Amino acid sequence: MAGALWGMVFLVPRVLPDFSPLLLSAGRYTMYGLVSLAAALPMMRSLVKRLTREDLGALVKLAVVGNLLYYLLLTAAVHLIGIAPASLIVGVLPVTVTLLGRRDRGAVPLARLAWPLAMVMAGIACINVDVFTVADGTPASVATRLIGLACAVGALGCWTWFAVENTRYLQRQTHFSGNEWSVLWGVVTGALGAALWLVIGVLPSDGLQGELADGRWHTFWMLNLGLAVGASWLGNGLWNAASKRLPLTLSGQMIVFETLFALLYAFIYDQRLPRPLEIAAILLLVAGVCWSVRQHADDDSSGAASLGDKARDEARIAAP
Repeated sequence: MAGALWGMVFLVPRVLPDFSPLLLSAGRYTMYGLVSLAAALPMMRSLVKRLTREDLGALVKLAVVGNLLYYLLLTAAVHLIGIAPASLIVGVLPVTVTLLGRRDRGAVPLARLAWPLAMVMAGIACINVDVFTVADGTPASVATRLIGLACAVGALGCWTWFAVENTRYLQRQTHFSGNEWSVLWGVVTGALGAALWLVIGVLPSDGLQGELADGRWHTFWMLNLGLAVGASWLGNGLWNAASKRLPLTLSGQMIVFETLFALLYAFIYDQRLPRPLEIAAILLLVAGVCWSVRQHADDDSSGAASLGDKARDEARIAAP
């Protein structure tokens, strides 16, 4: 469900190509902050009472890297080099998150995930080979391509770090639920998003958005409200709930559904059916994730069986 909501994020830069990445980030997260503040008001006293300095520091870091910087770099990459190269790089997230989480508690040995990961990589390759064969209107300037490539790599690094650190922190702390953590995270992100408008205010307006009709600003705020409620507030709450219940190697695989739903929304927006390579990619991605889930289920079953054998042995020893 979080992946289904997050998939909408890829549509907005495409629908609003005339708005700069800085404006898109400021608009999205300002709206997210307002929605989160409204959700936090009924429980604000309880949340503030439980909030520690360590929590606040973690929230600021996660908001800066996982929200503001990630989305800024992602939208810049889409604008500079197009959807295909950006998706090629950012689509490696399930692999990078799984690799970083391979030593965490509850993680399945990497050797047992080799084939599921290979299927995910093959699916991602199919998506991007197909997209690269279609004219995407990418700029010809080498410098522009290099800057866009750097932005996409930076977005991958931001999301990988965020997914790992957020999961580990949620599993360490027990005084906030996934929804409460999402609300706090949203309030902090909203404050940072509002601060971005101060930066925008001192920059030349021509370099940000040029001349835009009032109708475009209305669309801008409506889409950002949709992202704030769906992709940011509800999506993050669902992801936090999943992160508290899944080992990191498995939650890393679940991010693949963001890619699948982004593809689905793109097909609907373009009013077309998927091409053969896209169908192959979807099948490979789903198969790889399902295989990974099965590996974790088998590991949990064997672990439970071992605990049961140990308990029976201890009971046998303790019996008179």
